[in-house]
Amino acid sequence: MGEDIAQGFLMKNGYKIIERNYWKPWGELDIVALSPDKTLVFIEVKTINSSINSHITAENNLTQSKLKKLQRTASLYANGNPSLVDDNKGWRIDLLAIDIYETGPCPEPSRRVDIRHYENI
Repeated sequence: MGEDIAQGFLMKNGYKIIERNYWKPWGELDIVALSPDKTLVFIEVKTINSSINSHITAENNLTQSKLKKLQRTASLYANGNPSLVDDNKGWRIDLLAIDIYETGPCPEPSRRVDIRHYENI
């Protein structure tokens, strides 16, 4: 669900989605996109249900080891797709941190979503 929310947010903000859930044995890229200025961006999506875990933020789920894998996978993807990389802009890794708050009684609960976009992490 978090990646669907992230994709909608990115598209609404002028990003063109190139690929989702790119997977290799050494790592995964949640979303590959071109930013409005045509920079190749690898978006890591971290989602948390804040109704359940009120003391943890989505950002807490991005560990140093995950970031290292992400950097390696992004670099290999960029090197393998040079036509997507503008020589003047290069590429970057962004984090979309998504907090989901479920409210209201069943059977029709409502949902509030907070999204924080960190560029070039």
